[in-house]
Amino acid sequence: MDALAAVPRLQLAGGVTTPAGFRAAGVACGIKRRPASGVAPLDLAIVAADAPVSAAAMFTTNRAVAAPVVVSRDHLRRSQGRIRGLVINSGCANACTGEAGLDVARGMAAAAAGALGCAPEQVLVASTGVIGVPLDLAAVRAGIAGAASALGVDGGGDAARAIMTTDPFPKSCAAAAGQPGRSVVVGGMAKGSGMIEPRMATMIAVLTTDARVGPSILAGALARVVERSFNAISVDGECSTNDCVFLLASGRSDVTITRDDDPLLLEPLGDVAGHLAREIVRGGEGATKLVTVRVTGAASPADAWLAARTIANSPLVKTAVHGGDPNWGRLVAAAGRSGAAFALDRASVAIGSVPLFVEGVPHDDRADRAAEALRDRDVTLTIDLGTGGGHTATMWTCDFSAEYVRINAEYRT
Repeated sequence: MDALAAVPRLQLAGGVTTPAGFRAAGVACGIKRRPASGVAPLDLAIVAADAPVSAAAMFTTNRAVAAPVVVSRDHLRRSQGRIRGLVINSGCANACTGEAGLDVARGMAAAAAGALGCAPEQVLVASTGVIGVPLDLAAVRAGIAGAASALGVDGGGDAARAIMTTDPFPKSCAAAAGQPGRSVVVGGMAKGSGMIEPRMATMIAVLTTDARVGPSILAGALARVVERSFNAISVDGECSTNDCVFLLASGRSDVTITRDDDPLLLEPLGDVAGHLAREIVRGGEGATKLVTVRVTGAASPADAWLAARTIANSPLVKTAVHGGDPNWGRLVAAAGRSGAAFALDRASVAIGSVPLFVEGVPHDDRADRAAEALRDRDVTLTIDLGTGGGHTATMWTCDFSAEYVRINAEYRT
């Protein structure tokens, strides 16, 4: 994204229905347990286009792949990237559920297709929640009927809430780029809090745009953006069975996109995807800090990403940040074991703006200043690998807390 020519951009209030041509809804259909408060939580969302639209997606690379991912891949291929809508449930992942799970995922698509007036292969499906539990298709069908009747341009907020699992807050935003009369609007929503470490993609995200763009160009643009957003975050180093990111283009704008590197699309798409990705990390299970990991001085792009990912996933780094311990040795050790080219006598580490290890020399007299920087909710860790190379990478992660352990120790019980 850094090499793109800058175009005028604007952050917008809104979400997945902000671009013209999309409606959404979120409803409660009984998939999630009713809490003691007695208020049924939202657990099913539909995002619908007014007409068939171009679509692209990226899915988990986990070989333990969930039924909705299998079905959505198949539908995207059979429809040649022309989609009418998405249906997403939370509370049950429909993963590791065998042929019965595939039948349920296909049944979800068929029910939504009936409600939207399209072929089943023009509907994509996604599920999130507990693995290995059967998904109640009767409840899903009832939810689809309710959501379809509630679809509206003001339904993006409910849809964003309906796809949450352990998320502490819903995540949605929108952005625009261009000039009056020639602009592109992008909106989106995402969920994710645990089992977050892409290998693309991660969690569930739905991105929409009003640009006129064909499915193949859309797929190329999505891949470019995902690499620097959803594929550059980690909460716990875990790749889910259900990860997917969808991108739909309604064509309602006056702008036609003919290249997958056109900044008129990539700039606002990157803004929305980047914001949603960082909000996923900020809302990570038990997280109290958003941590930016910046690697410089790498011998190659692959080395930069390898070192950044190793540091972002290091439990020792993440617990040191949580405890406010300016232990620069954790970063040096993680970078050194990452497999990236590394020159210890020329390497440097900074916490915030405080250099603690400079070209192989410790500066522990600055530890108090670094500890102060670790008290912030947003923390930056920078490490130069010392190779003299000019390659860099940035990832976002969060701290590890006792709350993360509690949430995941009790997730099924």
